[in-house]
Amino acid sequence: MLSEDEKEKFASDGFLVFDGLLSDDRVSYYMGVFDELVANGRELSEEAPHWSLEYDDHGSPIAGVLHKVQGVCEVDARVLELASEPDILGRVAGLVGEDIDLFGTKFFPKLPNGGTSTHWHQDNFYFGTETDCIISCAIYMEPADRDNGCLQVVPASHRSGIVEHARNPKGHGSWTPVDDALATDVVCSAGTVVLFSANLLHGAADNESDRSSYRTAWHYIPGSLSLERFPRGEYGDRFTVQGV
Repeated sequence: MLSEDEKEKFASDGFLVFDGLLSDDRVSYYMGVFDELVANGRELSEEAPHWSLEYDDHGSPIAGVLHKVQGVCEVDARVLELASEPDILGRVAGLVGEDIDLFGTKFFPKLPNGGTSTHWHQDNFYFGTETDCIISCAIYMEPADRDNGCLQVVPASHRSGIVEHARNPKGHGSWTPVDDALATDVVCSAGTVVLFSANLLHGAADNESDRSSYRTAWHYIPGSLSLERFPRGEYGDRFTVQGV
């Protein structure tokens, strides 16, 4: 389901944006699922397996304020339906082939007035590889713009190798500095799907608006791809979503 022009654009720029790909009905269904996860997060007084909270200025978790559900397809099987949507897999197949696995599933609610997701980084830094066979995917359940922290990318940066990252001492993850002049904002509507190389520099500013910005992030690979840190049949957050 990818045209030759789209494949060439991906090879050149490192990302493709499919604005409003998911129907309103499907978005509404998944919003209900994610609302339940956010409600569960409000009950947390401390972090728990799969569940992480936002941090205050001192690096301490804030009770009831959800940052991320890691392994969200393990936590709620309904999210695996989202990762398996035919309109998404048809496009992924144009990049990795017909046998498709999924791993590293995450939900970021990006709650109003300070919600975070990820700052500038490359996914393959975390995976310990530079393979171009990993296709990362971000799905937006709500509109995303600069105010609520839309995706930002550096086009063509997937062709420049993995750069140095440094651990964030007061928050989540390891990030790298990027010249804002090189960045492109991916402003999008609800139901948008973005596919990008796991070598692409990308990130998102914090949500400074009074609106949430629900989104998911995960990674598609050829089913035959052997990843030392995410072995098929052993790593719990790896799933076969198409083929064998």
